[in-house]
Order: sequence, then C-alpha cells, then structure tokens
Amino acid sequence: MSEFTFGVSLLSTTRWAEKCRRAEELGYDHIAVPDHLGPGRPAPFPALVAAAAVTERVQVGTLVSNVPFYTMALFARDVASTNQLAGGRLVLGVGSGHMKREFDDAGLPWQKAADRITYLAEGLDELRTRLDGEGGMPRLLIAGNSDGVLRLAAEQADIVGFAGLRQKRGAAPGTFVLDNAEVMDERVRYFRALAGEREIEYNMLVQRVVITDDRAAVAEEWGAADTEHTDGAVEELLETPQLLFGTEDEIVAQLIARRERYGFSYITVFEPMLEIFAPIVARLRGR
Repeated sequence: MSEFTFGVSLLSTTRWAEKCRRAEELGYDHIAVPDHLGPGRPAPFPALVAAAAVTERVQVGTLVSNVPFYTMALFARDVASTNQLAGGRLVLGVGSGHMKREFDDAGLPWQKAADRITYLAEGLDELRTRLDGEGGMPRLLIAGNSDGVLRLAAEQADIVGFAGLRQKRGAAPGTFVLDNAEVMDERVRYFRALAGEREIEYNMLVQRVVITDDRAAVAEEWGAADTEHTDGAVEELLETPQLLFGTEDEIVAQLIARRERYGFSYITVFEPMLEIFAPIVARLRGR
C-alpha cells in the first residue's frame, strides 16, 4: 500500500510566493493549480513556474488542465517549458473539461462528453510525440469520473484523480452532486478492473475539511447550505470520501480507512484548508 502524500490546490495569485513557501514548510508534497477562467484565477503554467522558483522540494502540477481548451502544439510548448523551468518537478494533470460556461466564455464550442474524451485521448497521443524531443512526458495524472476518462487513466496514467463529482441528472451542464461512498466503490472497482496490475497512485480531491467535535452537526449544516452539490442524508455525507469532518484523530482514522477501501493515498485539499489540514499532514507523513 502506498504511503500518504499530500497536495494543496491554490486558487488565486494573491500572496503567491508566500503561500507556496508555506505549503512546503507545512509538509505538503504537491502544489496544484486548477485550469479555470474568471477574475483572479491563475494561468496554470506561469503560476507553476513561479511556485517552483520559490520552493525546493514540492512537485508542482495542474489539477487539472482542461485539454479541450488547447491546440496540442501550444499545449506541448507550455508543458515542456514549464517542466524544464520547474527542474523536472511538473506533474501534468489532465481532464476532458466539464464547465460549459467556461467554454462559452472562451468562445470555444461545447461538445458532448464523448467528443471531449476523444479529443483528450488523441491529444495525449500527439502530446507524447511532441514531447519526445523535449524531455518526454512528465508524470501524468488523469482525472475524471466517466467510464471513458477512467479507461484512459487505466491505460496511461501514473496517477488517477477522483473528485467524486458527477453531473446532476436533468440539471443544466455544470451542476454537480457528490458521489456517495457506494458510488465511489463502484467507480474505483471499475477502474481497478481496467488497470489490472499497473502500479498507479490514487488521488482524491477533498471538497471540505472541518475540525470538529460534532461530525453530525457539521454534516447537517453543510448539507443544508450546499444543496447544489448534496443529495444525501447526514449519515451518507459522513461516509462520503470527499468530505473530512471530525477531530484530528477521527480524520486520521477516516483517511487510513479510505486508503484501505479505495486506495486513496495522495490527498489534495483546496487553498482555504491549507492551514486547517496541516496537522493531519504532519501526523500521516511517511505512513
């Protein structure tokens, strides 16, 4: 079973160097940047170069690059230059895109999921070819929830990324709900059947961390406030692997149990949880 490693997804360029140094100081292993449009959102590759420049140990990466945003010629140039400038510390995370409003904002056509996944698969083939003379493909993370993306990850990824979000049936594109524990069981089981004996690291993107003596109260409050992403009852939310509610001891136990159940050993939290999650990082490093 893989040892735990930990990452933080940084969401804005505010106090960038300070946050990157702090993440490394707190023991995080990865600094990640998402690929979204909007005010204050960092452009991933320049931000990762800047992160690498002010740190020494952490790996830097996209979580994840929205591949259908790009032509592969330009994407390959950015990947190669970023990995070189980061001293080989780049972990390239890729996905097929899921936010229709961002495609609209960028003036790009919104295609059905199957077509976006095909673009991702063909793009990775071209990317490998283009990077062949540029130091090769960096360590590759493929993240998603659909059969098609998980199949691609099983074939090619060094790391598979699970966010545990799925399109809400009958809702507008970009409306998501959390997968519960049983659905996550099915997704991981499906992936494992395809991956066979390949050694692949499993990443979980945690949506929320709350240190509390009353897990049930926090789950009830969170579920009531976040109806857009939550369909389940309190008892279901407490078992959902994307949520970590409890005392430090309880969260440590949850992560160990979920590594045993799902294989999740590489845990990523969002920037607002950088400090909150740090004691958990300290307790589980090397375990």
